[in-house]
Amino acid sequence: MKSWIRFLTLFLGSLLFAQQTSFRFDFGTDRTENGFIPITSTSKFDKKIGYGFMDISGLKSVDNGGNALTGDFITSEKPFYFSVAIPEGNYNIILNLGDTEGNSETTVRVENRRLMLNDIKTKKGEIIEKQITVHVKDSIIRNQEGTQIGIVKLKPRERKYLHWDNLLTIEFNDKAPKVCSVIIQPNKTAKTIYLTGDSTVVDAQYEPWASWGQMLPYFFVPNEVVIANYAESGETLKAFEDRHRIDKIWNKIKPGDYLFIQFGHNDQKAGNSIKSGYRKRLKEWILKAKELGAIPVLVTSMNRRVFDGNNKIVNTLDDFPDAMREIAKEEKVDLIDLNALSKTLFEAMGPEEAKKAFVHYPANSYPNQPAALADDTHFNTYGAYELAKCVVKSIVDQSLPLKKYISKNDKNFNPNKPDKAEDFHWPESVFMESLKPDGN
Repeated sequence: MKSWIRFLTLFLGSLLFAQQTSFRFDFGTDRTENGFIPITSTSKFDKKIGYGFMDISGLKSVDNGGNALTGDFITSEKPFYFSVAIPEGNYNIILNLGDTEGNSETTVRVENRRLMLNDIKTKKGEIIEKQITVHVKDSIIRNQEGTQIGIVKLKPRERKYLHWDNLLTIEFNDKAPKVCSVIIQPNKTAKTIYLTGDSTVVDAQYEPWASWGQMLPYFFVPNEVVIANYAESGETLKAFEDRHRIDKIWNKIKPGDYLFIQFGHNDQKAGNSIKSGYRKRLKEWILKAKELGAIPVLVTSMNRRVFDGNNKIVNTLDDFPDAMREIAKEEKVDLIDLNALSKTLFEAMGPEEAKKAFVHYPANSYPNQPAALADDTHFNTYGAYELAKCVVKSIVDQSLPLKKYISKNDKNFNPNKPDKAEDFHWPESVFMESLKPDGN
């Protein structure tokens, strides 16, 4: 009887925790600030309590004395991941990073390698407080009362993704990541930018693949704007509807939120044409977004790495970019012409240098990769970062309303003068896979 009571207590406790939306974690040792939950190097994730590290191997708890919150920290020589069971929604996360007795260098990403903070350095004795704003999602479609009325049809490979697992996962990475505390609070006021699209937009989980969508959060002011990326590899406008991904967004989007729409690569496949539903669906989505008080923004698909004999980009997307440009004019909605910007960017790089932006790697560059990778559609992290800068540039140059939320991380990017690949900072995550994403 006692064991049953204990099980029931734990079960009810875990349910209560699952509904909790605010948390205060003190990273380091058992010496804990009042009102905080202690997190040490042995705090492995436990479903019963709903939080902990994905892997505790290599973690170190360091205590320098002094302030209970900032005098100790967790660190590791390899990336480490902290997960919390939390309901879907938008959250502000406040981080204390640094070391009272040494230097630190930390990059922070969330869920599927979504870039939030890049190369945050502190001097000896310096503790920096940083805030990020994160969208957490699940695959359930609910009514206003919270009752399930549908579900997003996930692909088998998506079931491994960190952004569909009913957890918030934070990745701490870089040469010397040192984390003193993590505070999580709901954000009910941020404008949400919902991203729809394919493998060139999706939050890609595995190195070396990446997309501009997972780099975009880095360029927006936290607390004011949050990126909600619902894109998935291989999707067309029709598939996005059939799998109820767009229904999930219609169920959550609020007046004043944004809907970014980028499709074309997969819609171009045999059997699909602009006349077979592309224009019709785009217009339907635009109308629906407006009816819900949201702001639709069309994004033309970027070019593939295909050059002619004069080192000029060849259009391999047929009339799809032009169709989207025409619809933007017809429906009087904003357009981010990533197709044009990517042409400028890739031509500025040239055929050989552009390989550094795509997934071009010799054999055995990554685990279980016996053959060379030579993909002229999908991007690595450097290429994705440059394309995200193109998206931001378009917002700024057109003075779209979102311009006022662009952070200081935007450095007046010029696609005619790309950043050098060698200067791009990206400490790789532990998740790697040579399998090509769906779609082309």
